[in-house]
Amino acid sequence: MNRILFSFSSTRTPTMSTQRLRNEDYHDYSSTDVSPDESPSEGLNNFSSSGSYQRFGESNSTTWFQTLIHLLKSNIGTGLLGLPLAVKNAGILMGPLSLLVMGIVAVHCMGILVKCAHHFCHRLNKSFVDYGDTVMYGLESSPSSWLRNHAHWGRHIVDFFLIVTQLGFCCVYFVFLAENFKQVIEAANATTNDCHSNETVILTPTMDSRLYMLTFLPFLVLLVFIRNLRVLSVFSLLANVSMLVSLVMIYQFIVQRIPDPSRLPLVASWKTYPLFFGTAIFAFEGIGMVLPLENKMKDPRKFPLILYVGMAIITALYISLGSLGYLQFGANIQGSITLNLPNCWLYQSVKLLYSFGIFFTYALQFYVPAEIIVPFFVSRVPEHCELVVDLFVRTMLVCLTCILAILIPRLDLVISLVGSVSSSALALIIPPLLEITTYYSEGMSPLTITKDALISILGFVGFVVGTYEALYELMQPSDTPIFINSTSAFL
Repeated sequence: MNRILFSFSSTRTPTMSTQRLRNEDYHDYSSTDVSPDESPSEGLNNFSSSGSYQRFGESNSTTWFQTLIHLLKSNIGTGLLGLPLAVKNAGILMGPLSLLVMGIVAVHCMGILVKCAHHFCHRLNKSFVDYGDTVMYGLESSPSSWLRNHAHWGRHIVDFFLIVTQLGFCCVYFVFLAENFKQVIEAANATTNDCHSNETVILTPTMDSRLYMLTFLPFLVLLVFIRNLRVLSVFSLLANVSMLVSLVMIYQFIVQRIPDPSRLPLVASWKTYPLFFGTAIFAFEGIGMVLPLENKMKDPRKFPLILYVGMAIITALYISLGSLGYLQFGANIQGSITLNLPNCWLYQSVKLLYSFGIFFTYALQFYVPAEIIVPFFVSRVPEHCELVVDLFVRTMLVCLTCILAILIPRLDLVISLVGSVSSSALALIIPPLLEITTYYSEGMSPLTITKDALISILGFVGFVVGTYEALYELMQPSDTPIFINSTSAFL
């Protein structure tokens, strides 16, 4: 869920008191779609509390249009910008077709999760269950006594993959910020107002991208010290606007003067297809936010239609940007399409605008794993040390994401690795198995069981092969020339 946290209207005053951290049971933060006006713990605990949730007529419920906008906005991030390279790794024909199939499978798995959640809400007379609850209850319904006895591990597994996914997003953001700022600064002396020049640009060498990551580190540490998301709500809005403007400008460029596509392979080498899988599932992994979105609707009966319409639009956006980006830049496409934009001030500003949005999105993505991890340490120290420990743990987590980004400085591979490792589990492997454990004792058709097994096997194979291929590529020396645009090479 290369993902942004977007605001649902709320009148609560958020707190991050250490006393609350001590006394409150922290639930699964399976959604990153929590209001900037409330902490994830407040938002999701209120979803889960029986009696606070009213499915109709609640003053802060969202309309069908607001829900659709939240669904669309939460899928625009760095994963989207990496799809042109993903299409290159699959082929100009195989790439779009594979994105279509993955979109269909992803939305089907989202539907499975919603159906199972509704099943347990009805059976247990609960108003809302989140992703972790649903998996735990699904294991409790399993015919296997061993799974029933270890059902609580279902929540822990979801928490684990959620933390890996969210911190993985933060690693991607470090690499994205470093690469884009490095390119803008090094090309500053040669940047012109002519966006259609074919001249080769000689860059002024500055410093390694890893040093740019270290430069961003103290600023991001200070940013995550803001524990009240209400303060970040204005920056979140600005980030959304800047990323939307950047995306429009990217489309405006890539649809112009598209080169002859006959030189591009229809199907790429099978060795690079696992990298496509990791990048694509990284972009599609938005399954964690479907239950809170459905829960917040005034009329949740419309949610299935909103989900299918929204994911159809998202899939079309992914296919169009991935295909057009690859057609425009061909073999020179980079890990983020912004790195291929022309060396003129208009498109350099696009890189800076999108980087501005990603910078503030870091704090919002970081908030969810912090709310899971920080209370574990804070609750074990004396009260007068709680604030110090809180800030120290946050600092260490940001440093961890920076170190991982430094160790994996290639944007394309870090996206593929995060997608293969964690996104495939949350989006493809767990939901079909959840359907089997939930309904097997009540009777399931062999066709449904076969379908669920095939999807989970597909996700597991993508997990293993995608992770292996990404790690293998990371160990290879990178000597491929890097381009600013289709005609301007780094020298």
